[in-house]
Amino acid sequence: MPTSAIDHPSGTGTGSDPHVGHGDHGGHGDHVAMFRRLFWASLLLAVPTVLASSMFAGLVGYDLPDVPGLTWVSPVLGTVLYVWAGRPFLTGGWQEARDRAPGMMLLVALALTVAFVSSWGSTLGVLPSRLDYWWELALLVSIMLLGHWVEMRSLARTSSALDSLAALLPDEAEKVGEDGEVTVVDPATLEVGDVLVVRPGARVPADGTVVEGSASMDESMITGESRTVRREVGDPVVAGTVATDSGLRLEVTATGEDTALAGIRRLVADAQSSASRTQRLADRAAGWLFWYAAGAALVTAAVWAVIGTPEDAVVRTITVLVIACPHALGLAIPLVISISTERAARAGVLVKDRLAMEQMRRVDTVLFDKTGTLTKGQPAVTAVEPAGHGGPSESEVLALAAAAEADSEHPLARAVVRAAGERGIEVPAATDFASRPAVGVRARVGERRVEVGGPALLEEAGVEELAAADDWRRDGAIILHVVVDGEVAGALRLADEVRPESRVAVEELHRRGVEVVMITGDAEAVARSVASQVGVDRVYAGVRPEDKAARVGDLQDEGRRVAMVGDGVNDAPALARADVGVAIGAGTDVAIASAGIILASDDPRSVLSVVDLSRATYRKSVQNLAWGAGYNLAAVPLAAGVLAPVGFVLPMSVGAVLMSVSTVVVALNAQLLRRLDLRPQDA
Repeated sequence: MPTSAIDHPSGTGTGSDPHVGHGDHGGHGDHVAMFRRLFWASLLLAVPTVLASSMFAGLVGYDLPDVPGLTWVSPVLGTVLYVWAGRPFLTGGWQEARDRAPGMMLLVALALTVAFVSSWGSTLGVLPSRLDYWWELALLVSIMLLGHWVEMRSLARTSSALDSLAALLPDEAEKVGEDGEVTVVDPATLEVGDVLVVRPGARVPADGTVVEGSASMDESMITGESRTVRREVGDPVVAGTVATDSGLRLEVTATGEDTALAGIRRLVADAQSSASRTQRLADRAAGWLFWYAAGAALVTAAVWAVIGTPEDAVVRTITVLVIACPHALGLAIPLVISISTERAARAGVLVKDRLAMEQMRRVDTVLFDKTGTLTKGQPAVTAVEPAGHGGPSESEVLALAAAAEADSEHPLARAVVRAAGERGIEVPAATDFASRPAVGVRARVGERRVEVGGPALLEEAGVEELAAADDWRRDGAIILHVVVDGEVAGALRLADEVRPESRVAVEELHRRGVEVVMITGDAEAVARSVASQVGVDRVYAGVRPEDKAARVGDLQDEGRRVAMVGDGVNDAPALARADVGVAIGAGTDVAIASAGIILASDDPRSVLSVVDLSRATYRKSVQNLAWGAGYNLAAVPLAAGVLAPVGFVLPMSVGAVLMSVSTVVVALNAQLLRRLDLRPQDA
């Protein structure tokens, strides 16, 4: 069905951008409820209107009972249907006429009006009785309302991207006064120069510079960097990031709309508001059909006025206009979209934006965010290297490291403990645990003193790293050494673990003729390591949030149609900028809200389901449009009497049967989408 003024009251008629004209995302939900109510009400009125119609009774072959007033049931209820239930189409048609952009609404409005006027003319005896189209008017209104209800339900939006961005900021901030006392204030009242306390695990309420303390900051929501970043005195911190292990004090350098988070928010809003206006196939078909029907009606009136009687001219012309009603065309796209949306949901794909699903078939480049999309977004132990020379074995090194890290909440510590558990290694108990920021942890395991940490620990202990660390470092891995009683016992290699399904997803996309690009805020070495494992075609590393959207633009400038797949706040501008934004459902609310398609699982193979379903949906849409429009293209000239010279003029009854058959064929063809296998390929 077309996007029209009735769908988007602030729009400009046919083809209005669905992102324009709503201050929030509640507009589609309101239209869903409106069309649902109108459809059920019109259906209740349509049943007695059709059954009480003398023409319908003659077509089906039953006699109407001789009940006083029965002949007025269809005219009265038909008038209510035309004026009340048909109002959205009448106003939409008027809007299209004013905009000089005829489409589905004007075609429906014309058919309804002609049927209404001719039916009253027939009822009052002014026109021949064969022009009683009350039953046709009732069916048309109900079918078109059903189509709009199905469509608007598929268009309904969920949460707002901008609200989700704002939710990243804390509700309170702890401000240090001139007397040194800490008070809780509203972040909206903060000013540049204020000093704030950020406690362990708390979010930063405003951009600032560290003036006291140090902490490992989780900036993944802003930068996409999978590992925490150490921030010390003099270093900048960004609103929305989290101090994971220690508290600090910072001096505010930016608040409100000047923060980096607000900048990302503006990028999302700009990208969404500048989305291209996609003209839909059904709307174009309806536009062509309008001119076809109007031209055919004029030719019919002129020809029959010459070769027949004025009554013949009126009857044939009205028949042409009524038989041009796009019954099947009105359901062609909504039925396909409804079924494909249901199939997508069963495959773990939520379609928020129908246009995004339509566009996916044309995508020739898929841009994957690395962290949390192709990878799991959390560190994992990928290798253990014992020092050898009679020291602890690989399992013993991991057991000692896990014992020392058991009481730490640091993400790397959790990864070490998890690795020991996954390998079935028994972890001994530890005592005297101590954590030293930027150095590591220390604990006593039995009679041995065990320390786990990075370069600062080795420097403090005066020992050398293992040779394997050089190769690991070139791959961008995180390296922890295990020091037992002052001697290096082994080393652990940690990295953001690649999902086993990622390579299958990339290979299958290649089979479908799609180029795969990876983009990340991580360092070049980390990105190249992941890229080599999954087989992507191109890599963009060290990319900041605003540059991610720019990279999408660069690909589009090359003439590519880009789908962006991501899960973080830093991906939101790129998701909105891309031709199709695909959010991993396990990601953030803002990423989900910025995308047109959401993957409920974190399996990148689900992207294949989106591509396959989009292509299948398009095929069914074209088939249904061809059949729906084909009925009109064939029936209109027959109704006009093009075969009258050979003695054949399409009876209204046959036209009605053809109309019903075309609608049934469209519905059955859409049902074939249910056979599409969207199960992911085995990894």
